[in-house]
Amino acid sequence: MIRVSVLYPNQPGKKFDWTYYTGKHIPLLKQRLSSKGLVRVELDKGISAPDPKAPPEFIAAEYLTFNTVDEVHEGFKAVGREVMGDIKNYTDVQPRIQISEVVG
Repeated sequence: MIRVSVLYPNQPGKKFDWTYYTGKHIPLLKQRLSSKGLVRVELDKGISAPDPKAPPEFIAAEYLTFNTVDEVHEGFKAVGREVMGDIKNYTDVQPRIQISEVVG
């Protein structure tokens, strides 16, 4: 299995609209990528750092699961511009993206 991790650093003064993200962006992502091999989407909402008084390092984390790395690349070649272009509608945070093989 292949996981695409999309991490949104928690930066002071930056916006993140959870209502738009969960109500519009994630459904768009699922609609566009499900036919391209997307198996599952999981979301994390950061609540704290290990010190409960400190803010989380990431405001959000999104995990997209595919069967193969080729599905990831082909899927994003086909619809990546549209999906990535929607980011500006819910945040001004530049996400960090990593593609990984799930090994455990």
